[in-house]
Amino acid sequence: MALYRYVKQTPKIKSPIYRIVSVLFMGVGLYILLWTIWPIISFSTLSDRLFAKTVSPLSEGKPIGQGNTTQYVGDTVPQQGADDSIDYSNANTWFPTKPQKKITVPINVYHLSIPKVKVENAAVTIGGDDLNTSLIHYGGTALPGQYGNTVVFGHSTLPQFYNPKSYKTIFSLLPTLVKGDQFVLEYDGITYQYEVYDMVVVDPTDLSPLEQKFDDSYATLVTCVPPGTYWKRLNVKAKLIRSS
Repeated sequence: MALYRYVKQTPKIKSPIYRIVSVLFMGVGLYILLWTIWPIISFSTLSDRLFAKTVSPLSEGKPIGQGNTTQYVGDTVPQQGADDSIDYSNANTWFPTKPQKKITVPINVYHLSIPKVKVENAAVTIGGDDLNTSLIHYGGTALPGQYGNTVVFGHSTLPQFYNPKSYKTIFSLLPTLVKGDQFVLEYDGITYQYEVYDMVVVDPTDLSPLEQKFDDSYATLVTCVPPGTYWKRLNVKAKLIRSS
């Protein structure tokens, strides 16, 4: 008869350090995930309270505004959403059905300052193309101080990466503006001060940001929202209150 020896094996107990490290890595991963997506979630859930309204693309041919003081610029297209394959650093791709006009003006660069978000003397190129190097004044819209609507486009990204001196992130905190906030456009030696009166979120194919109302001087700042996406467009609408 064979003699077998049974050896009792004691299970190996993992050192507490391994458990601590595992929990630590999981916690860091969860924090990074929440840190990245929280601005998107918070914007989406709170947008109804932050902004006056959300607007869908207008029906083709429908006039904007009332009376004869408003002109509808271009035609809307029925598609919704943003195409990730589009190069949004090129201002000409934002409204492919209404390309901006290449106009000749004595001064083709002016400056924008938004004190609340620490944007100071940011360059705005009239009819420009590259949003990585400056803000873009959409060619064909009114010049600062003129009757009509001055339309300025800028990049945004996650607020965590905000840098008011970088044109790749310069409009990231635009959603924090509220009615009554002010910004300044300096054009041709004159300072034009505008006050925000409305905040509107629209679909990327909606051409209403290019609306021209000729009863007064207006300005609209446009960027993509929620932060870090191209899903929607935020229009910060303002009216001229003084010039000097």
